[in-house]
Amino acid sequence: MNLTTGYPYSLIDNGLVNTYPSLTDSIKTEVAIIGGGISGALTAYYLVNAGLDCVVVDARSIGLGSTCASTSLLQYELDKPLSVLSKQIGFKSAARAYTMCSEAIDTIENISVKINFKLFEKTKSLYFAAYKKDKKLIESEFEYRKKAGFQLQLLSDKEVQNKFGFASPSAILSEQGATIDAYMFTHALLQTIIKKGGGVFDRTKVTKIEYKRNGVKLITGKGHYITAGKVVNASGYEITEFVDKKIVNLNSTYAIASEHIQSHVPVWKDGTLLWNTADPYLYMRLTKDNRVIIGGRDEEFYNTAKRDKLIKKKTALLKKDFSKLFPDIELIPEFSWTGTFGSTKDALPYIGTYNKTPHTYYALGFGGNGITFSVIAAEIILDMITGKKNKDASLFSFAR
Repeated sequence: MNLTTGYPYSLIDNGLVNTYPSLTDSIKTEVAIIGGGISGALTAYYLVNAGLDCVVVDARSIGLGSTCASTSLLQYELDKPLSVLSKQIGFKSAARAYTMCSEAIDTIENISVKINFKLFEKTKSLYFAAYKKDKKLIESEFEYRKKAGFQLQLLSDKEVQNKFGFASPSAILSEQGATIDAYMFTHALLQTIIKKGGGVFDRTKVTKIEYKRNGVKLITGKGHYITAGKVVNASGYEITEFVDKKIVNLNSTYAIASEHIQSHVPVWKDGTLLWNTADPYLYMRLTKDNRVIIGGRDEEFYNTAKRDKLIKKKTALLKKDFSKLFPDIELIPEFSWTGTFGSTKDALPYIGTYNKTPHTYYALGFGGNGITFSVIAAEIILDMITGKKNKDASLFSFAR
């Protein structure tokens, strides 16, 4: 599947930062990971640090799937508000999912320090009402999050205007949030894995998996074998090739990065992450060189041609969305792109085993929290592979 089209900002900004070999021989390993994006990289990082021998294989060049198209907002908030998700799965489970995403942000910060990765930055997050009718949702959401123990403020329309310079009936300002370059973070993780003895192979497509009594055999398009005791599938939205259960609805999202805004004053306060209650929601962040990255205007995914044809129209609409909030600021889109992403019935990822594929674990961070979900997946899968009980695994299982 062609997951992205256009000019993702991180890929344009950084280019192809590292090269990796393709697999040219048959090999044996304890754990094979299919997918060299952020999910596969984080899982490999956890496994290698636990002393397990593992290799990562990707059909593309590393990072050129969904990872390079990420707008790289790190938020604990799921695509479903806590107040809504609580009614679906219960407050305790919903609050735990939110808390785990918050803890994942801190974990990513700690990993960044350990591997000397500099493109992580803590910031606040503002969830604001897109329409007057959404004020009640904001107020309810505030109470649910406060009950769950999050540090936040409920802002009035005047406070939103004064603090951030745009109009909204109400908003929640959360202390916990961050930005990261997901594409560069993936490369940094994989370089660390290689230094610790792990293997990374790109342009190596797994075309067949044979399930054996004591493990698996992955067969590549060039006829080489990877024999492994366990396999982790972190192939993301291409999972429909491996799992016949309907677990995800595919959508297309659109994003733009503006030209550098030549002003010594930030477009809005403190580089806070912005996103709203619209469906689909609008989300924005600032870059260090004072560009605005805006995403949203999602559409149901039918095929790549139809998705890609809408880039020009969606670029104009996202620019218009920005202008409604900040009419006095001229925003000129410089890069625009589109990507396919998945949404689940409860906005939670699918992590763990699937009964039709033995010796296999899945790290599928669907939705807007893909990066934080990747951390959660890595932690749960490490416990499963090493035989430890994980108290949160059932929350994300295929059986839920």
